[in-house]
Amino acid sequence: MATKQVKPRMALRDTVGDKVFYTINAIVLGILALIVLYPLYFIVIAAISDPDAVLGGKVFLYPVNLNFEGFSKIMERKDVWLGYRNTILYTALTVVLSLIVTVPAGWALSRKTLPGKRVLMIYFIIPMFFGGGLIPFYNVMSSLGLVNTIWAIVLPSILSVWNLFMTKTFFESSIPNSLIEAAKIDGAGSFRIFGEIVLPLSKAIIAVMALYYAVGQWNSYFNAMIFLQNENLYPLQLVLKEILIASESTVGGSGETILQQYRLANQLKYVSVIVSSVPVLLLYPFVQKYFAQGVMIGSLKE
Repeated sequence: MATKQVKPRMALRDTVGDKVFYTINAIVLGILALIVLYPLYFIVIAAISDPDAVLGGKVFLYPVNLNFEGFSKIMERKDVWLGYRNTILYTALTVVLSLIVTVPAGWALSRKTLPGKRVLMIYFIIPMFFGGGLIPFYNVMSSLGLVNTIWAIVLPSILSVWNLFMTKTFFESSIPNSLIEAAKIDGAGSFRIFGEIVLPLSKAIIAVMALYYAVGQWNSYFNAMIFLQNENLYPLQLVLKEILIASESTVGGSGETILQQYRLANQLKYVSVIVSSVPVLLLYPFVQKYFAQGVMIGSLKE
C-alpha cells in the first residue's frame, strides 16, 4: 500500500512590513549601541592623544598625535602601585568575607522552617530604606577602633541586603525541596546538605555575587576618604583622586606652567578611568557565563 507523501511546509516569508520593522529596529539598536559605546571609546582615544588636540575638540573618531605622557606620569608613581596593592587586598578580603556571609545567610532565609524568618526579613529590609547617617556611622567605627585600619574599608562592605535577597530568591527558585528531602532521608545533616549539595548547584549566583562585591569595592572611595588618614592605606581610587587634585592645582606657577598642568590634568582624567577600570574588565570574562543565568534566576519574584 503506497504511503501518502506529506509535502513539507513552506517557510513563511517576511512581508514588506516585517522587513521595515526589522530595519527600524536595527537602526534604533545601532544608535543606542553607539550612544553607550562611544563615550568608552572616546576615553581611550583621548587618553592617548595630544592634550591640546583633546582640548581643541579635534579628537573625535581616532587618536590625534599619540601622546602617552599621562600613562607614564601615573605609572612612574609609587603611590599608584601601592594603591593598586591596597585595592586588590581590600577587594579580595571583601569578596571572600561577603561570600562567607551572604551565601549561608541567603540559604537560611530561603528555608520555610527557619525560626523567626519574618522578623529577620523585616530586620534586613529596614536598613535598605533608613540609615543612621555619617556621624553615627563614624562614631560606631571609632568606638570599635577601626578608624585608619583596613577593616574600616572591608567590614562595612561585606553584606549588601539587596545581594542577600537575590541569593535567597535564587535558592528558593533553583534548589528543589525534593532534593533536600531526599538527602535528609539518606541521613545527611544540614551542614552536609549545604556543603555537598547546595554549593555545587550554586556556582552561578556565587559568581555573580563575587562580581558584584568585587566591582563595588573596587570602585569605592568614600569610606576610605572618611576613615583613612594613613596614605599607605589609600585604595587606588583615592590615590587617583589625590593625583587629579594635585595636577589641577595652579597656585604659584607661571602662565606656561599653569597651562602645562591644565593639559596634564585633562589627560590624567581619561588615563585614570582606564587605569582603574582595566582589572575589572579583565575579571568579567571569567564570570560572564554565570552572570546572565545568576541574575535572571536570582531576580525577585512575587
